[in-house]
Amino acid sequence: MRPILMKGHERPLTFLKYNREGDLLFSCAKDHTPTVWFADNGERLGTYKGHNGAVWCCDVSRDSTRLITGSADQTVKLWNVQTGVQLYSFNFDSPARAVDFSVGDKLAVITTDPFMGLPSTIQVKRIARDPSQQTGESVLTIKGPHGRINRAVWGPLNKTIISAGEDAVIRIWDSETGQLLKKSDKETGHQKPITSLSKSASGSHFLSGSLDKSAKLWDARTLTLIKAYVTERPVNACAISPLLDHVVIGGGQDASHVTTTDRRAGKFEAKFFHKILQEEIGGVKGHFGPINALAFNPDGRSFASGGEDGYVRLHHFDPDYFNIKM
Repeated sequence: MRPILMKGHERPLTFLKYNREGDLLFSCAKDHTPTVWFADNGERLGTYKGHNGAVWCCDVSRDSTRLITGSADQTVKLWNVQTGVQLYSFNFDSPARAVDFSVGDKLAVITTDPFMGLPSTIQVKRIARDPSQQTGESVLTIKGPHGRINRAVWGPLNKTIISAGEDAVIRIWDSETGQLLKKSDKETGHQKPITSLSKSASGSHFLSGSLDKSAKLWDARTLTLIKAYVTERPVNACAISPLLDHVVIGGGQDASHVTTTDRRAGKFEAKFFHKILQEEIGGVKGHFGPINALAFNPDGRSFASGGEDGYVRLHHFDPDYFNIKM
C-alpha cells in the first residue's frame, strides 16, 4: 500500500472530512487555510482563504456545495465549495471548536471553547438555503459543562446532539430543548479527555477516542458501551470503516515529548482493529509525528490520515486488505 503524500499545509493537521460521494477530501490544519483535494490521486483542488486562526474542524453538505469550518479566530464560516467564496461568517466571543451539519443540512451544531471567563457552549444555527437570507442567531444554546467540548455531532434523526471533551464524559442532549438526556458513567466511560467522535455510516453507533489510550464504541441512542479498543498510546483520532467490520485508531504521545525519542518509539501509526472481536489486525506507519486526524472514504476502499508533521497521507487499500481472515 503506497500512500500518496499530500503537502499543502504549513502546520499540523487537525481534521479530515470526505464528502458523501468520496471524491473530495477536505483538510483543516493549524495554518489558517482549509484545503480541498481530489480523493483518488491527492491532487490539490483549492483552498478557502479567510480565517485568521487555526481551523479545528469542518463539515461538508450532502450535495457537496457548502463547507462549514470552525476556527480559533472565534468565527465559523460557510463557504461555496466550488468557488471558494465565503458565504457567511458566524461570530462568537470565544474560539469555535467543532462543527457538524445535521442530516438534511438545515441545521449546524457548533461548539465554542471556554474563554476569558465564558463557559463552553453548544449552539445550533439554522442554515439558510439562500446565503443572502442567512442570519447569525442561535436556535438553541446549551451552556456547556466544565472544560472544552472537543466534539459535538448529531444523533439519529437530528433528535439529539452527542458531545464530548475535556471532562471525559459523553453527553446526549435533546436538540430541541437542550435538556441533558444521558451521560456516560465513570465505570464504562473514558478516564481522560476525549479527543474525537466518529459516527458509523448508519449513524446507529459511534466511536470515541481518548487520551486514556482507548477508543470505545457506543450505541448512539442508549449510550450503551458496545466495544472497547485498547492501545499503548493516547488516541487523537478514530474512524469506523463503512465497508468492513474495522475501526482505525491513531495518535501518539504529545508532540512536545517527541523530539526526545526515536521515531519508532513515538508509535505514530494508524492501528486497525476488528470492530467485533476487538483485536488488532494491522497498522500503517509513515507519519513523523502524532496522527491528529483520520477518515475513511465512504466507499471503504481508502482512508486518509493527517499528522502533526503537516502531511496528509492517502492510502488506497491493497486487494489483500479485503480478504483479511480473523
